[in-house]
Amino acid sequence: MRVFIVAGEPSGDRLGAALMAGLRELAPDVTFRGIGGTEMEAAGLESLFPMSELSLMGIVEILPKYLSLRRRLFETVEAVERFAPDVLITIDLPAFCLRLVREVRERQPGQRTVHYVAPTVWAWRPERAAKMAPSVDQVLALLPFEPPYMEAHGMRCDFVGHPIVAEPQATAEEAVAFRSDRGIPADAPLILALPGSRGSEIKRLAPVFGETLAQVLARRPEARIVVPTVAAKAEAMAAALADWPGAPILLDPRGRANSDVTAEKRAAFAAADVALAASGTVSLELAAAETPMVIGYDANWLTRMMVERMLLVDTVTLVNLVSETRAVPEFTGRMCRAGNLAPALLDALERPQAQRAAMRLTMDRLGAGEEAPGLRAARAVLEGLGAAP
Repeated sequence: MRVFIVAGEPSGDRLGAALMAGLRELAPDVTFRGIGGTEMEAAGLESLFPMSELSLMGIVEILPKYLSLRRRLFETVEAVERFAPDVLITIDLPAFCLRLVREVRERQPGQRTVHYVAPTVWAWRPERAAKMAPSVDQVLALLPFEPPYMEAHGMRCDFVGHPIVAEPQATAEEAVAFRSDRGIPADAPLILALPGSRGSEIKRLAPVFGETLAQVLARRPEARIVVPTVAAKAEAMAAALADWPGAPILLDPRGRANSDVTAEKRAAFAAADVALAASGTVSLELAAAETPMVIGYDANWLTRMMVERMLLVDTVTLVNLVSETRAVPEFTGRMCRAGNLAPALLDALERPQAQRAAMRLTMDRLGAGEEAPGLRAARAVLEGLGAAP
């Protein structure tokens, strides 16, 4: 079986690697081509070009890279044609991936297509489901309430669970060792700061997060700050931290084995008392570790204005949505300011109980204790092809 698989950012890279492992388990003769990051490459993919070239978000951020993205798009279309896969699987990143699927289907009308991660049509721009239906055969959904939105437009949609429920968590001993190795006292509040994995996010959020932490440290001067990042953005993150208070500890992954970096990040999440994080998948990583959090997010003013007008829900934090609570404080757009974030962070540090209850409920609803999501996703792909074992 031949599979062309495309991911464009770190969260998609993790999904892709788990799906590849599931497909290898169920269909050992599978061959892969496509685009991915370090985790998919470790699973055996030779990426057509660096995945980081696609990791852009926001209208204003994308415009300067338009010609480069267009060139990469058609380079990928041609690679799909040459490979002639049994299935083309695109993962998240709809601005690139759904355009890719449309272009491929125009040239190859019979090409089987699967999109992994349902677009958030329940949050904004519900018309996207209708637009993708002519070129997408099947959708793999991470959230249990998503299938009806896709099925209403004729696409097969399988809830396969979120991969976070299958990821191992650090032990209490590993959390203690993390603090000890970095000279963080056992009784010092440990704050994780996670201003995103994209360059545009770091540039926009790092100053706000730094100001927020200054206000928190004024109240809790004994607190320590740890900042995980990804290798591709480590240099930008290090530069951003130069203006932060509290001598933050950067977990720099450059030149280190992926397994070591992942283990260190999980230990940091387990050791932390609270996190200040950008909106996105990281909120579920924190939930899996039961680390209370405050979410802050902003975009370029034009992107912000457009999203605010189209948003259909009152929260974009997945823990809030899946648990059907509003336990996690969230400040987006104009509200993403230190004056809002700092008091919420102090409150989460002092009163974490409601958040932790919502996090446990979220993990249950995302498939904790069931078959691993990567394997469920692989089984759904094969069933769609009529090739399930």
